[in-house]
Amino acid sequence: MKTVQLPDGERVPALGQGTWRMGEKKKAHADEVAALRLGTDLGMTLMDTAEMYGEGGAEKVVADAIAGQRDRVFVVTKVYPHNASRTELPKACERSLKRLRIDAIDLYLLHWRGDVPLVETVEAFENLRSEEKIRRWGVSNFDVEDMEELLATENGSSCATNQVLYNLEHRETEFDLLPWSQRNKIPIMAYSPVGHGRGLLNNATLKKIAKRHNAMPTQIALAWVLRQSGVIAIPKASNKAHVRENAQSTHLELTKGDLTEIDRTFPPPKSNQRLAML
Repeated sequence: MKTVQLPDGERVPALGQGTWRMGEKKKAHADEVAALRLGTDLGMTLMDTAEMYGEGGAEKVVADAIAGQRDRVFVVTKVYPHNASRTELPKACERSLKRLRIDAIDLYLLHWRGDVPLVETVEAFENLRSEEKIRRWGVSNFDVEDMEELLATENGSSCATNQVLYNLEHRETEFDLLPWSQRNKIPIMAYSPVGHGRGLLNNATLKKIAKRHNAMPTQIALAWVLRQSGVIAIPKASNKAHVRENAQSTHLELTKGDLTEIDRTFPPPKSNQRLAML
């Protein structure tokens, strides 16, 4: 499995597992847990969740998935912006730790930017790190201006990653955020890397390329994201078949011809565009 190095030297798999929309239906719980456990066995040992997902339900799914194998899994979770203050962040962290049934969060992210000043959130993150409640922290849905403001704050350079929407249908990050992140050695974590809905699955160009590689269109879309340096992809898969498909995408190598066809269908940005988010 290809890995990506975080700023503190820790290496994590370039392909992890997302949990958005998990933990919302009790009858799906067992299948979701089984899917995450299979993904871990296949090398996708980074799991991303958030207090927002199922209002804590997804964190509980992760808790069951990592039970008995905590040392194998790199746990990422996210805090609501309204909980990112000096007083509320420690409380939110404790709630996540309780739901996850772990002693420390490997990577704790600010889900998106809200009204709490960045300097206050960073201070709260650093306090949690000194208390060993979290091992590192980062942000999500930050554009270049946000990142530059963050790095200008005290201890802002400790940011470990920026999680953003990045897939073939949303290439906005390639114009400036991705190059900026690569220069500053702050990895991008791509959420919804195979799109949202069935658009990419039904795309004629991806179907054609997939046929040449004896693969699925979504695997081509995922391989396309994974080809970038300093990018971690976190697709969600709620069943074992999709988990296996995702894992197999790491073996695909797209040709120059493939990439040219993809660019023709999904043109890269030619100017700065507002960062999209779901």
